[in-house]
Amino acid sequence: MNATAAKIPFSTRQVGQTGLEITTLGLGGATLAGMMANVPEEQARATVGRALDAGITYFDTAPQYGFGRSEHVMGDGLRWRRAGTVLSSKVGRLLRPVQNDSERKYQHSWVDPFPFDMVYDYSYDGIRRSFEDSLQRLGLSSIDIVYVHDIGTMTHGEKNAGYWQQLAGGGYKALQELKAAGTIKAIGLGVNEWQVLMDAFELGDWDVFLLAGRYTLLEQTSLSPFLETCVKRKASVVCGGPFNGGALMGTGTWNYAKAPQEIIDRVKRLEAFCKEAGVPIGAAALQFPLAHPAMAAVLPGPKSPTELEGILDWWQVKIPDAFWSGLADRKLVAPGTPLPNGRTA
Repeated sequence: MNATAAKIPFSTRQVGQTGLEITTLGLGGATLAGMMANVPEEQARATVGRALDAGITYFDTAPQYGFGRSEHVMGDGLRWRRAGTVLSSKVGRLLRPVQNDSERKYQHSWVDPFPFDMVYDYSYDGIRRSFEDSLQRLGLSSIDIVYVHDIGTMTHGEKNAGYWQQLAGGGYKALQELKAAGTIKAIGLGVNEWQVLMDAFELGDWDVFLLAGRYTLLEQTSLSPFLETCVKRKASVVCGGPFNGGALMGTGTWNYAKAPQEIIDRVKRLEAFCKEAGVPIGAAALQFPLAHPAMAAVLPGPKSPTELEGILDWWQVKIPDAFWSGLADRKLVAPGTPLPNGRTA
């Protein structure tokens, strides 16, 4: 079936122990802000519209993406069609105005971003302000899920201890209060490293984590103990970056940088196996993560309706059970990995 022919009957999964239900395929908003390539606002809004038309109900954005640009276009795309959707954004970065690029403290990968720079703030007041600022940029009256964005040593290095103290000393309380008041429905962290999420469990309970790149067809490094802990603590996970920053698409990039040789070699083995089996690697990458019981959704980030059509087509590919068994038999996935055919590697 061509993805443009009709609305796709997406399955939904519950977010943690909340009442939220999200489609197992979502739309990520990073590339819509012009990550590494120019994305006209009309194109970004059209991508959101196409996702809605297809039946996708879960949408994610963040203040960092284009320094406010992603929230702007996501809000435009959802404003008159908000009913029945679930929207997540993030806290931890406030935005301050700048006159030009030379005033920015942080390097970035956005083409034509809004005229702002980042100020990291994971404190009680910082998180409350970030949330209010996001509502205004979105032009919406509500956000359903709030993630603490990019806290961890991968982003902050030695400075992370101070930022973690901000979160532990007040930021987490702010999130709890917003949820208890019914202002938001779920809280979590959105990061690229699973280890900090184990630390988060020490702070208290969370509903959902957006983890980019650490549980994909290419790597399953978060399988144990993190995903095991999520099942025990009844916290959901959203798989961000299912193509590992382009590595599985043959771009040679991984973790926002040039891929090391071991990753390139692993991608080649997966490509060869997929070609032999007659299965598009993009289809396998999208469908693989959801076999884990902790996973609620997969969140790719197409930058145009055309790219989204390709994702929708991959989503609907019927992958034979033998393909998944072959992944395990050839040791292309980690031992103990749940597979879509019900088998465990």
